[in-house]
Amino acid sequence: MSKKTFEDFPAGTVLRFGGYEVNAPEVIAFAQAFDPQPMHLDAEAAKATRMKGLTAPGMLTCSMVMRLYCDAVLNDAEGLGAPGVDETRWLQPVRPGMVLNVEWRVTSARVSQSRPEMGLLGVEMDTRDQTGLLLMTQRYTGLFARRDATLPPPEAMPAARPPRGATVDLPVSDDPMVNLTRFAHRHEDVSIGACVALGSRLFTREDIIAFAAKYDPQLFHLSDEGAAKSHFGRLSATGWHTAATYMRMLIDTRDKVRADRASLPFALNPGGPSPGFRNLRWLRPVQAGDVVTYDSTVIGKEPHPTRPCLGIARNRATGVNQNGVRVFEIEGSSLTVMG
Repeated sequence: MSKKTFEDFPAGTVLRFGGYEVNAPEVIAFAQAFDPQPMHLDAEAAKATRMKGLTAPGMLTCSMVMRLYCDAVLNDAEGLGAPGVDETRWLQPVRPGMVLNVEWRVTSARVSQSRPEMGLLGVEMDTRDQTGLLLMTQRYTGLFARRDATLPPPEAMPAARPPRGATVDLPVSDDPMVNLTRFAHRHEDVSIGACVALGSRLFTREDIIAFAAKYDPQLFHLSDEGAAKSHFGRLSATGWHTAATYMRMLIDTRDKVRADRASLPFALNPGGPSPGFRNLRWLRPVQAGDVVTYDSTVIGKEPHPTRPCLGIARNRATGVNQNGVRVFEIEGSSLTVMG
């Protein structure tokens, strides 16, 4: 049987799939690798956090949903990846014992003007637990091959272009003390334009395959042979691996600042839940052997819309490979304390 193509998912298509049971060992293992915060690492320690119990990292929730999506849709379709995710909202804590179920809706379908062999699906996804509690919403564009289309070889594919309106150009401070306010706890101490280097990470063949086998088992993530037959040409990391690695770099940098800067004139943010992110962009494939260098810049801050004691600091992170090519971008947010 031939795989499904763009034409099989017209606007208005609704699919429902699920059955992924969240368990504590997986939550803790993922947190140890990518998001080592107390609320994700230890059930007893998590009781003392704002989450009041063990919760899955947000990137794990996205990755578990990605696995459901692969099993239900992508592994039987001519999927070509995705340029990113327009918005993800984490609405409720995801805890061990919950069973994740997804509603996948196609809101728009159009043929690419620059790549007529490709179709673009506007998609909305809602993730709920077994009781119907809404846990996460996502909006993104999925890329699918058109029926009977011939894809160009990898070397002929055009370079990715940053999406319009996804970035905010700000003057970046070169004052180290100002830049450290990226991690400030009080809303008033956070400086717009603060930019912190988060470090670099090598994406090995083994790490790429291990992450993909668990959460995104598409052929171009799983083997050199499968990747060679795909539009990627070479083994490439799943986008959630790239994003989860950014999260690990962010947590490690914050913890290093906490350890090294006890005399800072402001309190450091203890970490905690995020309401979600916007404008996640996978601008170029991250391939085996690539080294990605991440940074994070404060692009705005505002009072929390419903909780006057809290503020929201908005940040844009980027990842650049060893050739100076930007491969990753995300706009996230963190909670701060007013006053």
